[in-house]
Amino acid sequence: MSLNAQVHSNLCDIIDKACEDQKSGIPGTTVVVVGKDGNELLSHSAGNRGAGSNDPMTLDNIFWMASCTKMLTGVACMQLVEQGILKLDDGEQIEGLCPELKSLEVLQLDGSLEEKKHAITLRMLLTHTAGFGYTFFNERLRQWSHPVGVDEFSGRIEDMKTPLLFQPGEGWEYGVGIDWAGIALERATGLTLNNYLQKNVFLPLGIKDMSMIPNHDMRQRLAYMNHRSPDGSLRPRDHLLRAPLVVDLDNDAEIARVFNSGGAGMFAKPQEYCKVLAVLLNDGTCPRTGSRLLRKETVDEMFSNQIPRFPDYSRQSIPDAKPDLTNPISELYPVSGNPPQGWGLTFMLSNGGPTGRSNSTGHWAGLPNLWWWADREKGIAGIVCTQILPFADSKVIGLWGTLEAEIYKALAL
Repeated sequence: MSLNAQVHSNLCDIIDKACEDQKSGIPGTTVVVVGKDGNELLSHSAGNRGAGSNDPMTLDNIFWMASCTKMLTGVACMQLVEQGILKLDDGEQIEGLCPELKSLEVLQLDGSLEEKKHAITLRMLLTHTAGFGYTFFNERLRQWSHPVGVDEFSGRIEDMKTPLLFQPGEGWEYGVGIDWAGIALERATGLTLNNYLQKNVFLPLGIKDMSMIPNHDMRQRLAYMNHRSPDGSLRPRDHLLRAPLVVDLDNDAEIARVFNSGGAGMFAKPQEYCKVLAVLLNDGTCPRTGSRLLRKETVDEMFSNQIPRFPDYSRQSIPDAKPDLTNPISELYPVSGNPPQGWGLTFMLSNGGPTGRSNSTGHWAGLPNLWWWADREKGIAGIVCTQILPFADSKVIGLWGTLEAEIYKALAL
């Protein structure tokens, strides 16, 4: 599988043009597309490192991956499920590892709190059916935290301790559940989530530029964070996940205090992230190194719909509870005809779509407008990376959709 020179040039032109207008376009982006064999079909950076910067964006720049981290945490947890260390449906085990979950209460519509009636399982955490939310995506949770507020990106585990929005297993709400899955992993293995991933996921794939605690070199190559105002204009903004970027790397005790967020904590070079996507395409085995991270049946389970009882789960609109972090979202990945929606173990499953992807393609996003997809049936995956807030930026979504459609068309997939 490969793209001919003309198609490759056309795709690079599309990316370049999206970054031409440094006042109201996309300040800078990196796009990587890989095949099942692990070969890169496209790897291209355009624009600048950030709004107001004269440094060009390059393939070596490091992005905060935000919720693209969730898939990595899912791979790690499923390794432990294969080994029998964690169980998907044992609420007693998860609440034994995370006793904080036992005493959680359920926030009612009137603001009152109700006792939790069911134990939380790992499957619930990985599928967003445990009841957790995000304060920036949910007005009720935002109001509960007012006036002090909750900062899910503080680098503190304490900000994961919020009430549930429904009884465990009785609904779907995108939130910090996968952070708790990462906490369970840490307590089951005795390793920090970052150290577990380095040893059991990244090292076997030859990945060096991916970490929850970026080293000095990665910090020097960090892509800058940007904000788009309602009028469409861009300006620089402070980074959202500061703690891992300012911690003293020579102070082990200080590093140990930084929460390893399984839901949003990873920093990476996009080409490195795509090495993990290639493993998913190749049924759990790295096509380059031959290292097997997961069994095929485990990857099959990750790409199986876990919530058939909620076929319209993302058709509940998502408000801009914190407008500096997200735009309002009417529906996640709308598809003509409104077919039943699915969610795998840590990511959305699209039922086809306008670009040419197959059914049950896994995909998800990161808050500063990063978007990845992995189509196992057609053997292609990729990611579009930017660092723009608020989430659901129309220009980035447009670029992602255009590129994906052009790639499927060119490969006649």
